[in-house]
Amino acid sequence: ASKGEGLGNQFLSHIRQVDAICQVVRCFVDENITHVSGKVDPIDDIEIINLELILADLETVNKRYQRVEKLAKQKDKDALVEFEVLSKLKTGLEEERPARAIEFTDEQQKIVKGLHLLTSKPMLYVANVGEDEVADPESNPNVQKVKEYAKNEDAEVIVICARIEEEISELDQEEKEMFLEELGITESGLDKLIKASYSLLGLATYFTAGEQEVRAWTFRKGMKAPQAAGIIHSDFERGFIRAETVSYEDLVEAGSMGVAREKGKVRLEGKEYIVKDGDVIHFRFNV
Repeated sequence: ASKGEGLGNQFLSHIRQVDAICQVVRCFVDENITHVSGKVDPIDDIEIINLELILADLETVNKRYQRVEKLAKQKDKDALVEFEVLSKLKTGLEEERPARAIEFTDEQQKIVKGLHLLTSKPMLYVANVGEDEVADPESNPNVQKVKEYAKNEDAEVIVICARIEEEISELDQEEKEMFLEELGITESGLDKLIKASYSLLGLATYFTAGEQEVRAWTFRKGMKAPQAAGIIHSDFERGFIRAETVSYEDLVEAGSMGVAREKGKVRLEGKEYIVKDGDVIHFRFNV
């Protein structure tokens, strides 16, 4: 959104459906590419967007606050609990603090979650730098400013160069690897963004491997084996017996599942096993 335009109700309604927000911030200086404000100031850009999100949340909270306040005055037990939460939110948002930066108990967090506030969603800042800065982003003062800002609200920052990402998208894998090596970087910005997004949302990946295909499955960290199996099919969870498991690194080192078994790297895990990122699993079930 441009400065002064506002994000717009339709845009905000779309954001309410997401699990996290990724905010791309310009951190490069290029006289040939104009900036709506006439200068490159990433913190100003961030604060404009964040203030829009805060104002939208404040409107939501104020509407709910007025209704709950009446019930709280009547000593309604549930209303009293919610009113305390709304009061903390109202004060914090009026001080221009995002909901995710306001402390709540576990029980209060359940109420906050039910409000579907924009500023309660985790935030990832993507600092967009120039081509000559991608190998050493720490030397960019604007990147440092974004990192300092993000630290105050417990948000994460990654650095990419959008122009380089556009060039990489047109290359095959071999050309991509050579291009990255020439730039002095080990992975593309897109790969970094995917990893950071997964981490932000508490997600991980396990694999299933058969004769015909290998599949990657996304799951929430902390899931036990039966629930992870249920992502493939509900029958897998309902009839779960055990999970034959090996880590991706051990399997690659062994070269095959048979060799991994011989080396004792394959484990039989039960219903209480917490699935780990990178597990290669064969589920046994019976329904």
